[in-house]
Amino acid sequence: MAHKRTKEFTGRQMAGVLIVGFGIVAAVNFYMASLATGGFHGIVVENSYVASQKFNTWLDEAEVARKLGWAADAVRDEDGHLVIATSGLPYGAVITADLRRPIGEREYASVDFAPLDEGRYRSTSPVDQGRWTMRLRIEAAGQQWAQESEIR
Repeated sequence: MAHKRTKEFTGRQMAGVLIVGFGIVAAVNFYMASLATGGFHGIVVENSYVASQKFNTWLDEAEVARKLGWAADAVRDEDGHLVIATSGLPYGAVITADLRRPIGEREYASVDFAPLDEGRYRSTSPVDQGRWTMRLRIEAAGQQWAQESEIR
């Protein structure tokens, strides 16, 4: 019976395994970190305990707004103005929005809208280029509705 000789596992091979293994871990960590910072849409509050006490009220308000059946989609036109296309709104709706940069330097803006035609509204002033988180508010017929969306 002949003994089959096996190859010896060398230190060079072990170094290769470690380098490849840690390289994969580092690549995944950098990828996940870029997703986390690129997708953060949270709001920083001064007191998280106080904010948590209001959470159920916010959920109730969101449910009431959802039942209204109103909808709004925002796009930026070629002049930098925001155009809101709505559906289900009663006549005489008033639309406003508060904008904030989602990450980085704190920058805020408030925007008012004027009606264009049936169900469409345009901001009265242009919005600076870049990424914004928009809190859109609609008031009509004694009802209030709000939605957050991203503007790029």
